Amino acid sequence: MRILAILLMYAGSSISAQTQDARAIGLIDSTLNQFHDAAAKADGSRYFSLFTDDAIYIGTDASERWTLKQFRAFAEPYFKKGTGWTYRPRSRNVVVADIPCKCVAWFDELLDSESYGTSRGTGVLVNKNGSWKISQYALAFPIPNDLAKGMTAEIRTYEAKKK
Repeated sequence: MRILAILLMYAGSSISAQTQDARAIGLIDSTLNQFHDAAAKADGSRYFSLFTDDAIYIGTDASERWTLKQFRAFAEPYFKKGTGWTYRPRSRNVVVADIPCKCVAWFDELLDSESYGTSRGTGVLVNKNGSWKISQYALAFPIPNDLAKGMTAEIRTYEAKKK
């Protein structure tokens, strides 16, 4: 009888966990959609409110690994001029970590940009006081494998000239 009660308890928590994951994924989607919307509208206040205080932003250039303070110093002058950047999500995958708190998630998304075409965003979110916040975001330009050798050769040449 005790084993049956334990099995029923776990079965119930599994259903509950699935419901919680679906709810969390919906909230995470909303956070990321707000993130892209705020950037497109140059709404720096809303944009930066979606990050944790200790967030890291990794840009497309190899030199771009910024703390939130550094990234804000880079981005705010653009936002103050009313200049943002527009990336429209094409597809997104979200995984909520299978830990009891269900407070960590990671994602990857394909984005469309008029300036750069296909881009990829990846990152980690944490749930802080009931709100999902971006703890790390990385933006990249995925290179098709057929073009990779030529592109990486160009990057090597560029880096060699900078030395």
